[in-house]
Amino acid sequence: METTEIVENKSSKKMKVENATNDQVAVKKKNKTFAIILVVLVALGGYYGVSKYVHGQNNEETEDAQVNGNISPVIPRIAGYISSVRIKDNQLVKKGDTLVILDDREMKIKVMQAQAALDNAKSSLSVAHANTSAAAANTVSSQSNISTAEANIEAAKVRLWRAEKDFARYSDLIKDHSITEVQYEQALAEKQTAERQLKILEDQKRSTESQSKAVASQSNATVQQIKVASSVIKQREADLDNALLNLSYTVIVAQADGQVSAINLEPGQLVQAGQQLCNIVVSDKVWVTANFKETQLEKMKIGQSVTVEVDAFPHHKFEAKVASFSPATGSRFALLPPDNASGNFVKVVQRVPVRIELSNNDPMVKDLRPGMNVIAEVHFKE
Repeated sequence: METTEIVENKSSKKMKVENATNDQVAVKKKNKTFAIILVVLVALGGYYGVSKYVHGQNNEETEDAQVNGNISPVIPRIAGYISSVRIKDNQLVKKGDTLVILDDREMKIKVMQAQAALDNAKSSLSVAHANTSAAAANTVSSQSNISTAEANIEAAKVRLWRAEKDFARYSDLIKDHSITEVQYEQALAEKQTAERQLKILEDQKRSTESQSKAVASQSNATVQQIKVASSVIKQREADLDNALLNLSYTVIVAQADGQVSAINLEPGQLVQAGQQLCNIVVSDKVWVTANFKETQLEKMKIGQSVTVEVDAFPHHKFEAKVASFSPATGSRFALLPPDNASGNFVKVVQRVPVRIELSNNDPMVKDLRPGMNVIAEVHFKE
């Protein structure tokens, strides 16, 4: 029994020594593996840091960017009730396509009223021309009457001159009793008749001249009536054009090629002038608006190449170029822009919108939609 116990003790001591040796070997292996991993991590971290530093010296990147595009609002120019809706949600349309038709019966009535007013104005112009012609004829007649009156006056003056001469002779003869009283009285009567006849003719001439002036004034008035009638015609023509223009506004058409947004329109619905009915996202051009920090703009210039990554297409990179810089920071266009001169001023890094034009050679550009989030990276060196 004692011999057996001694052998077991020796065996257990030997196993303990072997286990201790194995543990030391395992610890050495772990320390060596850790050191290798630590060196690799430090090398990778250093490489990553150096590459990031070098990359940052030649590139600037921002996630505060999105796709932008032209959006054309569909707005009626007149108020009216919708007669029919010719479009559906997300429908593709071409410039000039009919979108919505308004009830045009009231506008047609206004066109007829304007046409009737124009016809009436043209009739008034014809009447004014006729009155002018009649006034001109009366003016000619008055001038003729004046000429006749002047001729009669000259004849009456000759008659009076002869009567005066005869009366003078008869006055001398009556003194010598060479003629009778009857002959003297006849000469006197002839002289007085000639004087009265001359006076009558002169009064008639003055009356004719007054009438001629009145006719001339009437002629001038009729000429002014023509001008007034012509002005009224121009006004009525403008009213007709305006009525026809409003009639054309009852048909609302697309102002550009693109895709219609969601619509909420029904026949019979009343719309007001200036009310936005829906939008058309214009399909001919999209671009990227990237809001870079003001501290990122030092090396950035127009024309530099840009790589754009869109969240919707994570495995595709779009080529682009810097097109322009905003004239002010984005916050200056806010409803309540910040005032850096206020007493409680806290300096905040501002962002400047940068317009980035996408390359039209990429067929996937047509799949972009305004509002999509993007990552824009500007390359200072090619």
